[in-house]
Amino acid sequence: MLLSIIVPAYNEENLVCVLLEKLLELRFAPGIDREIIVVDDGSSDATASRIGEWISSRQDGGVRLIRHDRNQGKGAAVRTGMDASSGDLVIIQDADLEYDPEDIHRVIAPIVAGDALVVYGSRILREKELGRSGCCGWITGKHPHSYVLAYLGGVAITKFTNLLSGAALTDEPTCYKCFHRRALEDLRIEADDFAWEPEITMKVLTRGIRIVEVPISYHPRKLEQGKKINWMDGVKALLTVWRYR
Repeated sequence: MLLSIIVPAYNEENLVCVLLEKLLELRFAPGIDREIIVVDDGSSDATASRIGEWISSRQDGGVRLIRHDRNQGKGAAVRTGMDASSGDLVIIQDADLEYDPEDIHRVIAPIVAGDALVVYGSRILREKELGRSGCCGWITGKHPHSYVLAYLGGVAITKFTNLLSGAALTDEPTCYKCFHRRALEDLRIEADDFAWEPEITMKVLTRGIRIVEVPISYHPRKLEQGKKINWMDGVKALLTVWRYR
């Protein structure tokens, strides 16, 4: 079984090679191989050159770099990565280390076991598992260092998705989305930006495919550290859920 790890990267020169090292350090069960596809989405910093130098310095291979000549958006980068992938399983890994690659083991497990075709890693389930909450306990499932508005936006998108699809998700906007190849048959991502996430979620759900969630850890960044998503992306996400209902 081949696992394709797709890494969309945009202006992550300081972190992307650290991430790639962590991905190569992962040890999977016998019978599971991996390929890592990094899509540099027209970075204006040294992201692409650092990845290229890092790949050239390695002996073990297994990492490919694809470059967009201009910035097109995360959805476009994911689409490029999916088109280039050949794995039985496909998972998305952000380049910014907000998500711990060790959790990939937990995310792929239900698919490897044959219990699911699609698995999402839920930050909310992990925070509830830890018994943590934000805003003096009024908001459960919120990481103590994440922005309140970002958290509430994610909750709104998730609740709206559930309302229109009948699903019972806790964390739709999560990075860790893993798909068996069968779930992606004839499925094409149209959105070039962050709206690719609710788009693919709704397309999967409207096909009658159940999305399983597992708890994952989360280390949120601040805007000054390079966090890129904003409130406009949240509005687009809600509109996308409605469009593909």
